[in-house]
Amino acid sequence: QVQLVESGGGSVQAGGSLRLSCAASGTISSISLMGWYRQAPGKQRELVAQITSGGSTDYVDSAKGRFTISRDNAKNTVYLQMNSLKPEDTAVYYCNALLTTMYELRELDYWGRGTQVTVSS
Repeated sequence: QVQLVESGGGSVQAGGSLRLSCAASGTISSISLMGWYRQAPGKQRELVAQITSGGSTDYVDSAKGRFTISRDNAKNTVYLQMNSLKPEDTAVYYCNALLTTMYELRELDYWGRGTQVTVSS
């Protein structure tokens, strides 16, 4: 039913920019929270940024001032604008959504398949 599809990943040199998109589709009733996580090989998965249905945002300290998360409710889409990229940002980025469907009241987590971001020095 519900599917999250990420796009916008790729390779860029240090100091460059990328814009990630995540579109949610299916029998969605409401979305409480959407966010971006990342995981590098051999490292723990970490929350990069998240945005609530009311528009409140949070960022990991290393992303503050460089990344901006935004949303388009009409499209059920969340974006992550990444500027001044560093090699340390290299990871697989995953879209996450906390939502309910039209046929179930329970709020559940959904995940995208991930998109690779590679930043070279």
